Amino acid sequence: MEIAAIFLPLLGSFIAGFFGRLIGDRGAQIVTCLGVLTAAVLSVLLFIEVGFGGPEAARTINLFTWIDSGTFEVSWSLRIDTLTAVMLVVVNGVSSMVHVYSVGYMSHDPSRARFMSYLSLFTFMMLMLVTADNLLQMFFGWEGVGVASYLLINFWYEKKSANDASMKAFLVNRVGDFGFALGIMAIFVIFGTVQFDAIFDQAASKADATFHFLGFQVHALTCACLLLFIGAMGKSAQLGLHTWLPDAMEGPTPVSALIHAATMVTAGVFMLSRMSPVFEYAPVALEVVTVLGALTAFVAATIGLTQFDIKRVIAYSTMSQLGYMFFAIGVGAYPAAVFHLMTHAFFKALLFLGAGSVIHAMSDEQDMRNMGGIWKQIPVTYAMMWIGNLALAGIPIFAGFYSKDMILEVAFAKHTGIGTFAFWMGIAAAFMTAFYSWRLLIMTFHGKPRASEKVMAHVHESPMVMLLPLFVLAVGAVLAGIVAKDWFVGHSMNEFWSGSVFMLSGEHGTIIEAAHHVPGWVPYAPLVAGLAGIALAYVFYMFVPSLPGAFVGTFKAIHAFVFRKYMFDELYNALFVRPAIKLGFGLWKVGDVAIIDGLGPDGAAKVTRGLSAITSRVQSGYVYHYAFVMVIGVVALAGWFFLAR
Repeated sequence: MEIAAIFLPLLGSFIAGFFGRLIGDRGAQIVTCLGVLTAAVLSVLLFIEVGFGGPEAARTINLFTWIDSGTFEVSWSLRIDTLTAVMLVVVNGVSSMVHVYSVGYMSHDPSRARFMSYLSLFTFMMLMLVTADNLLQMFFGWEGVGVASYLLINFWYEKKSANDASMKAFLVNRVGDFGFALGIMAIFVIFGTVQFDAIFDQAASKADATFHFLGFQVHALTCACLLLFIGAMGKSAQLGLHTWLPDAMEGPTPVSALIHAATMVTAGVFMLSRMSPVFEYAPVALEVVTVLGALTAFVAATIGLTQFDIKRVIAYSTMSQLGYMFFAIGVGAYPAAVFHLMTHAFFKALLFLGAGSVIHAMSDEQDMRNMGGIWKQIPVTYAMMWIGNLALAGIPIFAGFYSKDMILEVAFAKHTGIGTFAFWMGIAAAFMTAFYSWRLLIMTFHGKPRASEKVMAHVHESPMVMLLPLFVLAVGAVLAGIVAKDWFVGHSMNEFWSGSVFMLSGEHGTIIEAAHHVPGWVPYAPLVAGLAGIALAYVFYMFVPSLPGAFVGTFKAIHAFVFRKYMFDELYNALFVRPAIKLGFGLWKVGDVAIIDGLGPDGAAKVTRGLSAITSRVQSGYVYHYAFVMVIGVVALAGWFFLAR
């Protein structure tokens, strides 16, 4: 069952990719959808078996020895524990809905078989990442996800914007991946192994270990964990390595849902949760994670307030919610981070696919300023977007309410300056999240139509093959929180996780249990912030629509700064891109053309041409010239003969 749940997407990708022309687009869609849907069903069965079967239900399946060099041996194994089982449900569950949705969304694309193959390949690589039993195997899945995301973002490769976005995503992630690779090396230096169980068994004994790094004597686990976190920053778009995320919206909308909802961007959260037994002995690294996560949640939310592309608004929302997950990890609430990862997967995939349904209805229009007044034409999509936004805003009953509130409560319960900072950043982000979510709803569906008459005449509800996945995801967005709360962060938490994530005990038990002892106003703060954000959005965009323009006019400089995404792209262009271009141009013109080619093949050719030109002048056609040359040759030969004696 485990093998099928993991390798069926690979089989579907292989068949669709290499035999797509033979079986046709419809055959490729059937093969890939069937493979991932079957894997999703098996993942649910595994989740039930492992999540509720106790510690003895967890297992590791050794497939083969991958690397055997001297004393270094790495096996290719599948680690099946509760954390893996949760990720299998999330990855295969969301991916299966995206596959089915893509049958309708990509129905007019000429390369449907290639697209479905890429989707399944991405799914398999993500499954490799979450089932890894060692860091090297995880790195394989990590890099595989990067390659597959490049192919998906650049699927419409004839568009320059897609080329640029895919290259940007690839290069920015390479920065993070370099840190991850160094982190793996540091772990090997410290522990002498890359296998998880062996690392975790030694973690406590290495708590005070130090080593030399870049000429300094540093705390070993802090250094290793910070390097691992750099890798997580790239994949999970944390502040500093986040610039690729909004540009990745150039890919088809199903790609946005798959990459930015439940899979690639959550890889960093999963990796840090998997390495939680090590991070617990690196408190400085955890503080860095907390601060950067809180700043990411806040900064991304502010940018989301100003954007007009419907997919970019949701993308910045994803970045903001990932910030919540990271500062939950930073305060030691790993189960809360994974809980929010799971609930977020459902409602964010719902929002992305709902946005795709809007774009489909609006003849590929993505600018919310060109929408409005369409809720009656697409009522099902409208209802689905409401459900997704209610979950995102953390309104009670919906999934996001339980997971987001738990994160904020544990941040407050940490009772440290950094924890309190994360709490208030999270409250501010919750207010802005609710505001821009309803800004999106009102601008997209309400008010007077702002699209052309031609576009409005073709507004229509999506076909059932696109709506069915929305219904499934909506069920998750409504029920996932209330159903799973007790398992993930409630009374059954210890039995459910069975040691698959580390939970350090303190005065009130774990930090999750300490959250139940916070002051009474703390649990209500995010709800009040969310409701205030919703109310303000109605005032700004429905009741007094002149307010946004007046507000922007009053704070023009600040708005421009935030709208341009805090000038990160301009800063990186000035610091890295332009100097790299100048360096490359200089190496090309001076190093390659002038020196290497000039002194090498081009220089030799030039000398040869010069000598040939001189020699050709002797070929005049006059006999006396040839006789003169012969005499000179005889004299030179005779002179050499006598001098040589």
